[in-house]
Amino acid sequence: MRNSFDVVTLFLLLDIDEAGSLTSAERANVTPSAASQRIAKLEQEIRQPVLTRLPRGVRLTEAGEILVTRARLFRQEMRAAHGDLEALLGLERGTVRLGSFPTVSASLLSDALKNYHAHWPGIDVRVQSAVRPRLLELLHSSEVEMALLWSYDWTEETEKSLALVPLMEDETVLLVPFDAPYADDVTVASLQSAKWIIRNADPAAEVLYRSCDTAGFTPNVVYEAHDYQEIEAMVAAGVGIAMVPRLAVAHHRPDVYAVRFRPTDRVPTRSIYIASLARRQYTPGMHAVSRALHDAADAIATQA
Repeated sequence: MRNSFDVVTLFLLLDIDEAGSLTSAERANVTPSAASQRIAKLEQEIRQPVLTRLPRGVRLTEAGEILVTRARLFRQEMRAAHGDLEALLGLERGTVRLGSFPTVSASLLSDALKNYHAHWPGIDVRVQSAVRPRLLELLHSSEVEMALLWSYDWTEETEKSLALVPLMEDETVLLVPFDAPYADDVTVASLQSAKWIIRNADPAAEVLYRSCDTAGFTPNVVYEAHDYQEIEAMVAAGVGIAMVPRLAVAHHRPDVYAVRFRPTDRVPTRSIYIASLARRQYTPGMHAVSRALHDAADAIATQA
C-alpha cells in the first residue's frame, strides 16, 4: 500500500489526539464538520479507521497511533527547520562555498573575510583557490555557490549561464626597486630600454606585450618567474622591472614600490567581479559575503 499523506490532515489528527475531541480542529482553523470529512478521507485512503468514536470524545486506533507518532516527529522536525531557517536569515549559522584566485585572496578577499567573520562569526565560509578555468568548472558543478573572477578586454567571455556582479577595476602598475628614479604617470614608451620580469603563463604578461606593442617596441624579458613573490624579489635585486596588477602587490616588500602609468597610455586593467550561476538565488549568507567583498573593494579604491 502506497499513500501520499496530506500533512494538514496528519497534523489535524495529532491535534485531535492531544485534545481528545474533534472540536480541537478549531485550533487548525478547521470546523468539526470539515475535520470529520478529512479524517474520513484519510481512513478511506489507508483502508482502515484511525479514530474510534466514543460517547465522549474519540480514541486513536492502532493505525491512528502509528500515524500520530510519525506526525509528532515530523512536526518537531518542521519546527526545528523553521528555527534553522530563521537562523540562516539572521546570519547566525550557515555555510557559503566561495571560489577565488591567489592574487585576490591575498588582498581583497583576506580584507573582506576579516570584517566578515567579525560581523557574522556563525557563517562558515569555505574557499577554494584555483585558476580561472577551474573556477568556472567549480561554479557549473555547484561545488561553489559563488566565485571571484577576473577578465581583460580580450579574455574569453564566460558562458551566458553565469551572473556577473562587477566588484572593482584592478589597475596595472609598474613595480620597481625602492631606490629607482621613477615617478607616477610614467609612460610605457619611456621604458623601451628597460629589462622586464614576467610571470610564467600569466595574463599580466599579455598586458606587457600589448602595451609595449602599442608603444612601438618589444619588451626585453630577462626573467620568467613562477609567482609574484619571486617577481618582487627579482625587482628588489635590480634584475628588472615588472608590469603587474595592483592587487598582486597590495602587501609588497619594503624594498619595492608601485608606480602608476600615465592614463593616456591606456595600459589594460583587469575587471574583478563576483560570479554565480544565473539561476541561483542568493542565500542570506551569500548576500553577506557579497556585501563584505564590496566593502573591501571600496576601501581599496579609496587607498589607491
